[in-house]
Amino acid sequence: MNQPASAYFIEERHDPNETHTLSVLVQNEPGVLARVIGLFSGRGYNIESLTVSETESQKHLSRITIVTTGTPMVIEQIKHQLDRMIPVYRVVDMTQTKRSIERELAMVKVRGQGEHRVEALRLADAFRARVIDATTESFVFEITGNTDKINQFIDLMRPLGLVEVSRTGVAAIGRGPEGM
Repeated sequence: MNQPASAYFIEERHDPNETHTLSVLVQNEPGVLARVIGLFSGRGYNIESLTVSETESQKHLSRITIVTTGTPMVIEQIKHQLDRMIPVYRVVDMTQTKRSIERELAMVKVRGQGEHRVEALRLADAFRARVIDATTESFVFEITGNTDKINQFIDLMRPLGLVEVSRTGVAAIGRGPEGM
């Protein structure tokens, strides 16, 4: 079926999706996290990773680190809507500053014996993962790094007997002497 004709030339836009890491400084009080998450779910925005922790106990401040994906226009909308929320003090797009460090921690359980066990240990050493638990049938590795490094490690462990993975989510901080 043909679209009805329009008197206006409307260009169809297909902006590519981008992944951004947002750092949000908030008052540490009940319900703040629920409101922030509600903003995302209510508008259909996706959260790839979410990390929350109190960072300044005397001032009762928490930092919420959110990794989200969307078009540049959607990312701008998210930032503006977060910035208008009460008790949000500051929203920083760590991706745009290009001066940030992002890390994630994962615990990876692998079951294996014989050659699979030796190969898992060899790969763990190459990725600088630490063995934090070992039995005669399995290992639990702790690995820290950027998301791509952790995904790559997990993918390599699959054929060797990957059992389960627990991840913290992304934590980010700006480089240099300035704070958020």
